[in-house]
Amino acid sequence: MSTDPSSATSTPEPNVADSHDRIRVQGARVNNLRDISLDLPKRRLTVFTGVSGSGKSSLVFGTIAAESQRLINETYSAFVQGFMPTLGRPDVDVLDGLTTAIIVDQERMGANSRSTVGTATDANAMLRILFSRLGQPQVGSPQAFSFNVASISGAGAVTLERAGKTVKERRSFSITGGMCPRCEGMGTVNDIDRSALYDESKSLNEGALTIPGYTMEGWYGRIFRGCGWFDPDKPIGRYSTKELDDLLYMEPTKIKVDGINLTYLGLVPQIQKSFLSKDVAALQPHIRAFVQRAVTFAPCPECAGTRLSEAARSSKIAGVSIADACSQQISDLAGWVRGLDDPSVAPLTQALRQILDSFVEIGLGYLSLDRPAGTLSGGEAQRTKMIRHLGSSLTDVTYVFDEPTIGLHPHDIERMNRLLLQLRDKGNTVLVVEHKPEAIVIADHVVDLGPGAGTAGGTVCFEGTVAGLRTSGTLTGRHFDYRAALKPAVRTPTSTLQIRGATKNNLKDVDVDIPLGVLVVITGVAGSGKSSLVHGSIPTGAGVVSVDQGGIRGSRRSNPATYTGMLDPIRKAFAKANGVKPALFSSNSEGACPNCNGAGVVYTDLGMMAGVATTCEVCEGKRFEASVLDYRLGGRDISEVLAMSVRDAREFFGTGEARTPAAHTILGGLVDVGLGYLSLGQPLTTLSGGERQRLKLATHLSEKGGVYVLDEPTTGLHLADVEQLLGLLDRLVDAGKSVIVVEHHQAVMAHADWIIDLGPGAGHDGGRIVFEGSPEDLVLERSTLTGRHLAAYIGRP
Repeated sequence: MSTDPSSATSTPEPNVADSHDRIRVQGARVNNLRDISLDLPKRRLTVFTGVSGSGKSSLVFGTIAAESQRLINETYSAFVQGFMPTLGRPDVDVLDGLTTAIIVDQERMGANSRSTVGTATDANAMLRILFSRLGQPQVGSPQAFSFNVASISGAGAVTLERAGKTVKERRSFSITGGMCPRCEGMGTVNDIDRSALYDESKSLNEGALTIPGYTMEGWYGRIFRGCGWFDPDKPIGRYSTKELDDLLYMEPTKIKVDGINLTYLGLVPQIQKSFLSKDVAALQPHIRAFVQRAVTFAPCPECAGTRLSEAARSSKIAGVSIADACSQQISDLAGWVRGLDDPSVAPLTQALRQILDSFVEIGLGYLSLDRPAGTLSGGEAQRTKMIRHLGSSLTDVTYVFDEPTIGLHPHDIERMNRLLLQLRDKGNTVLVVEHKPEAIVIADHVVDLGPGAGTAGGTVCFEGTVAGLRTSGTLTGRHFDYRAALKPAVRTPTSTLQIRGATKNNLKDVDVDIPLGVLVVITGVAGSGKSSLVHGSIPTGAGVVSVDQGGIRGSRRSNPATYTGMLDPIRKAFAKANGVKPALFSSNSEGACPNCNGAGVVYTDLGMMAGVATTCEVCEGKRFEASVLDYRLGGRDISEVLAMSVRDAREFFGTGEARTPAAHTILGGLVDVGLGYLSLGQPLTTLSGGERQRLKLATHLSEKGGVYVLDEPTTGLHLADVEQLLGLLDRLVDAGKSVIVVEHHQAVMAHADWIIDLGPGAGHDGGRIVFEGSPEDLVLERSTLTGRHLAAYIGRP
């Protein structure tokens, strides 16, 4: 041992491990990123800003988080990787210093109508175990309390080889599940209106079917013509009982048409399989409109909508069944669980309490476990995913959040900020994509991308501190401290929409008169009853255009032209100009390139390795058969039209030979919401969250209606984009429309003519009108949380 006294006080040599304090990105080119390079500090909170479509998600999710997940997957054996999603390496030169990434994004928690808040977390699984242990009377194992497990039994003879002999034995089995047999665990029963499926005065060849996608030009036409069970040229109204029954209800039947093996299925079971097995809110707008028109839903009369069998509902703990527990507000359920002190299940109740308390801590205590997961907003879904990470002991990991403040009242944003800082202070790297100044201000490091969206973005405009961002001169910097002012004069209503005795969800017999002919903003903390009031009490019939928070979905074949319905009039215009069928101008039908089936690329599956996508050599990525490209409209073929930007296409279809009023109207709506830079054929999978939200809004602007109901239209929008949205709302009102907006953004509140504030809290603490009046009166009174935050926002002391 050394006796040198100086050795005890000498500075230790720095450890090499301490030098890895950066995530280094060089040459990132994912989507619209333009070969960008930057260093991100570890164990800090970094916020990524920029207009919607500037490349934030491409950098954070498509590059950093994607590569981290890919590298983790590679640590598993090839056998295990074969069961995991295959991830390709992002288009980037160097990625150094990565840690394990945990992604908490806005993706909805599932379009499956069987998924609830309880099943999407561990809460339901724990409750099922709890009731199987303590419930009286005892009805079975945990699966006896699951509405996804059916009760089934059977018996029969089985053949066995035993001691060189073949013997037969009788075997029986029985499974006790908790599924309601009437509704099969769905909670609702449905009835399909046959008159909404077809026009009985027409034949199939004349287009009798009114179901979206059921045209005679594609596979359905081939099946109907080739099955031989009915005459496709005969009006459906003249079908015999047998023919109509075959058309509507026939079970799956194998047929052969033109040498191809196909399956025929009646219209009703086909609709139940393709449309009704999914969450209706997750369907594309035109399909959802059809379902809402053709199908009536009602709570199951046998289980009263609980989804559970009578046996599962009969077993109780302290007078509470599992159906009662799941229907309670989570904050109340947490109190009930705390009252259970049976030592035999102490570890289970402790873990369940922790999950339920996390719901309350994160601001979701107003939910119930039986709430369908598909009905959660993007912000609620993201916060639900956060729950499993709040009490985690993991450190030195990278948490990646996509706009965690979506759907949050300014009061709730303060709580979210504390949670993000807690994760950082445990030694984690926190990366956040965000637009709201209240959330950006807590950042240790800011990366601003832009300067524009799409091809005009993809570069780093600023990197540094929040103070530096304020003086940077970038679009975000210039708008960072901007505050919308209250209107000097508000509009005068033309009439009112009366709502009386509203009781949906947590509403407490609410009476309110909503002014019409003005811009009305409905505010309140998350869970106060805003959406229940608007969507549950305002009739959705003629004259009302409703745009909810549901995300839009689409495969890599979907694009703005197909989603908005614009491609139909474009195809018809091409067909009329060239004297051919419209189906030729669909890359999903007769006009598709035979080599790539209209995808434009050829995908090669490499097993557990990432698949390879190469541009189709036959069509060169144009997706259409060569002969189709010989047909032109206004001097352009269909592939050139799909490659045009929305702004150029609006001009192209507005005049001359290519004039197509239906397409021109839809394109005008896309320009109005700020999407003029998108190309018509750009896959929906490449759009950002804000772009998808505005695309959805644009599809509804072309609808005819006098009242527009918008649910948080600022979702995913940059501060500069919000100004454009306010201009659009003003134009709608000035054109004689009534606009009702459910919103948390204070710039929209300040711009309103009339504010209706719900609260005072969430869940059963909300559901009341706490203020009605002008924004000026709300600020002067400051009697509500919204009033106090709006006063602070506009700078009123």
